[in-house]
Amino acid sequence: MIAAVKGRHPTPAQSKVAALRSRLRASGLRATPARLAVLSFLESASRPVSHADLVEALADSGIDRVTLYRNLTDLTQVGLVRRADLGDHVWRFESAQSKSGHAEHPHFTCVECGEIACLSEASVRIAQGKGIPRSATRALEIQIRGLCDRCS
Repeated sequence: MIAAVKGRHPTPAQSKVAALRSRLRASGLRATPARLAVLSFLESASRPVSHADLVEALADSGIDRVTLYRNLTDLTQVGLVRRADLGDHVWRFESAQSKSGHAEHPHFTCVECGEIACLSEASVRIAQGKGIPRSATRALEIQIRGLCDRCS
């Protein structure tokens, strides 16, 4: 735990690490350096990232591919990370703690360049109707495809 020493307060980075440790422990996971690195990266990412993206981004931290994959699986199972297949059969991961406060949000994928964006401010409402399962209003993943501004 980070404590203030002789009247000094923790830096923002120290406070962030302490908060991540607390969230990991509250979810029943040990706060290992690999998990802290993965969760910290995902919380700062502006879009969902693939395992390969994470391997590249965290290469200097010494986390191997298998350890990274196991940690992504563990973090997903306890609900700290969400994973999605955005139509190309590649799992992408993002923090379950949204910056905008909206945990569930649609994703936009450009059909030309493949760019992916979170649409955290977008709102999609599914009305109950004939042929729509009741669970569709609770567990829903929405993917929007089209041309991004650069490709249109």
